Amino acid sequence: MLSIDVVCPVFREEAAIETFHKALIEATQPLYGEYKFRYIYVVDPSPPDRSAEILQGIAEKTDNVTVLVMSRRFGHQAALIAGIDETRGDAVIMLDSDMQHPPSLIPKLIEEWRGGSEIVQTLRHDDQKISFGKRVTSRMFYGVFERMTGIDLNAGSADFRLLSRKVADVFRTQFREHNPFFRGLVTWVGYRISYVEFVPEKRFAGRSNYSLAALILFATNGIFSFSKLPLRVCIWLGLIFATFSALSGAYYLTVYLFFEDIVVPGWASLFALGAFGLSMNLFFLGVLGEYVGLIFDEVKNRPRYLVGDKFGANADADAGARKETVS
Repeated sequence: MLSIDVVCPVFREEAAIETFHKALIEATQPLYGEYKFRYIYVVDPSPPDRSAEILQGIAEKTDNVTVLVMSRRFGHQAALIAGIDETRGDAVIMLDSDMQHPPSLIPKLIEEWRGGSEIVQTLRHDDQKISFGKRVTSRMFYGVFERMTGIDLNAGSADFRLLSRKVADVFRTQFREHNPFFRGLVTWVGYRISYVEFVPEKRFAGRSNYSLAALILFATNGIFSFSKLPLRVCIWLGLIFATFSALSGAYYLTVYLFFEDIVVPGWASLFALGAFGLSMNLFFLGVLGEYVGLIFDEVKNRPRYLVGDKFGANADADAGARKETVS
């Protein structure tokens, strides 16, 4: 019997997690005769949220639920990494636990996988319920990302996907990036991929945990992880600005030396030019700083995440293994 691991990152989903788990069981239970499912919840703790306690109660009632509770908040992408590291199934499905990634789509993902796809990527189709601003900025990001990196990242790509065991093993053993951008990596690896569209459901409870600042950071991390173009843009802007400054300097010097009767105006423009040059320098330093920061994270080589607690399936075996290792 083929086994499928379902990885679900959890962050502040106390009000929705039980409903999500029920929906997950309803979507996969009809397939129990053909597949063996294991549900892996990875909790990014955020007290006083009780998601971990609720999931621990669920795990105690069944033998196919594993709950990993991170030692602190490491972020969504780190939670996905932790989930993949925990998997050993023939396929891995990852989806968010806020009900916006519909569990009812899982049978379709499995069907595509059995049809020969190594990766089944979902594409979010935003309807009119999504704000106009969010739809526009989302399309802009995907367009900019493709032009800057050369990677065909389909608009609407979501962190709701299926990976075959071969691809999951590649991510588990060969990708050790500290700032991974999964939406780009699943396309970059080059394995056979198919796409399934979905319309996101309304959040069951609460509001999105992604602030504008978090979304901007997520987007810039994705671009900087795959492209050196921002550095090249800085070089060209610097050359253009230097050329413009040299020409301006030559013009004013010529006027001063050979046309004494002409009063050279332009203190305001000179001040504006100097301010512009300073702002460009700060921009260049910011871009360079982003790349240096990424390198800094890699050089430190700290663990990408730490698990504080583990409940449910395989928890006792892992605890015993850790005890033997320590002794």
